[in-house]
Amino acid sequence: MRRLFHLNIPGALAGLVWFAIVALPVYWMVVTSLRNQAGYLTADPLVPGKPTSAQYHRVIQVGFLSYLRNSSVVTFSVVLMVLVFALMAAYGIVRGRGWIASGTFRLFLLGLAIPLQAAIIPIFFIVNKLHLYDTLPALIFPTAAFSLPIAVLILVNFLRDVPAELYEAMKIDGASEWQMLWKLATPLSRPALLTVGIFTALGAWNGFLFPLVLTQSTSTRVLPFALYDFQTQFGINVPAVLAAIVLTTLPVFALYLLGRRQLLTGMTAGFSR
Repeated sequence: MRRLFHLNIPGALAGLVWFAIVALPVYWMVVTSLRNQAGYLTADPLVPGKPTSAQYHRVIQVGFLSYLRNSSVVTFSVVLMVLVFALMAAYGIVRGRGWIASGTFRLFLLGLAIPLQAAIIPIFFIVNKLHLYDTLPALIFPTAAFSLPIAVLILVNFLRDVPAELYEAMKIDGASEWQMLWKLATPLSRPALLTVGIFTALGAWNGFLFPLVLTQSTSTRVLPFALYDFQTQFGINVPAVLAAIVLTTLPVFALYLLGRRQLLTGMTAGFSR
């Protein structure tokens, strides 16, 4: 009876309601992706009926694997660049002294205030001048640049919690700044690095504006643009679109399952003071 008395029944009911609100659209998306176009228009939207994998076969046949490869290349390159440069910048800001370190940090914070849409025209001209238009590097470099400010912010707040005595001990042993960066700061920053990696990967994976403006050919098309292959002037193949969305979501969902604990740790580290 005491346990029943202390149960948070309103909180549990609210959690169930919220779960239903989130799970119902996902359930409908998966069920609809297992139908043909005629079944989507006539059948009950929540009853599975006779499932078919025809839409998934169609998605793969129209070049989904090519789009998946392009998105993977862009995402991996962006994450690698952001992790390396953001870690070095954060280490320099934390270990640095004077107005240069503080000014650099403020400059990165200023980058958070610049919306992507406001800079898309200058970026387009720069990409054209560098002869990178309609190439994957045209997507990689701007995406990495706009991902750096939040990455530096997270890593700076995390590295500030590393005791200065550890740096001093390594310095007494003759370690250089590079050795302290890679042998001390990097291992201790793994939760924050994983957090930055996940958020950067999500932004690069789901990016739409840069591919829309900076690419045009099918050879450089990424996954968000795969949905256009199932639209015509007079209609849209909804089950095929949802099948493409399901396939696109699976890598992101797997990434979240692998790093959900470190994601929470990295987001809360350094902000509790």
